[in-house]
Amino acid sequence: MDLISQNHNNKNPNTTLSTQPPPSSRYENQKRRDWNTFCQYLRNHRPPISLPSCSGAHVIEFLRYLDQFGKTKVHNQNCAFFGLPNPPEPCPCPLRQAWGSLYALIGRLRAAYEENGGAPETSPFGSSSVRIFLREVKDFQAKARGVSYEKKRKRVNNQKQITQSGLQPPLVPQHQQQGQSMMAKYHHSAT
Repeated sequence: MDLISQNHNNKNPNTTLSTQPPPSSRYENQKRRDWNTFCQYLRNHRPPISLPSCSGAHVIEFLRYLDQFGKTKVHNQNCAFFGLPNPPEPCPCPLRQAWGSLYALIGRLRAAYEENGGAPETSPFGSSSVRIFLREVKDFQAKARGVSYEKKRKRVNNQKQITQSGLQPPLVPQHQQQGQSMMAKYHHSAT
């Protein structure tokens, strides 16, 4: 009996031999869709752009093109609600791609570029112009929406580390603080 008829007669799907690859993760699916969208954008560009001749400027142009599909309200500088995190009423300011979505998109496109044979050092997605553009988008959206995107520092509330003067605890680098807290958790669970 051949393999096909054996699998056909077998009622339990868990015991069949599968020739299909395992299902992709959401990240892999999104990366593939993003890559296909970018490649289609290059093909539809006038004149069409080949992948090897693609530059950071083309990537920025693609990101600007995507703005029309955004869902994040970004106030213009002349808007009365510029800088307000929760405006009291609607305004005609445009919806744009959120900076975090753009950062994630560029990360996926960089990975897809390398998976498709591109060298990391020639990736248009890692160019300085793209990094500067993303930083400017982030800074402008922070001002326009009245939201601070600064990283928050962790505070250590450890009374044992207070100096003899009693004024301030000694400064411990954050990676050491995390390591100490992990070790403290380990010691507490081991006892």
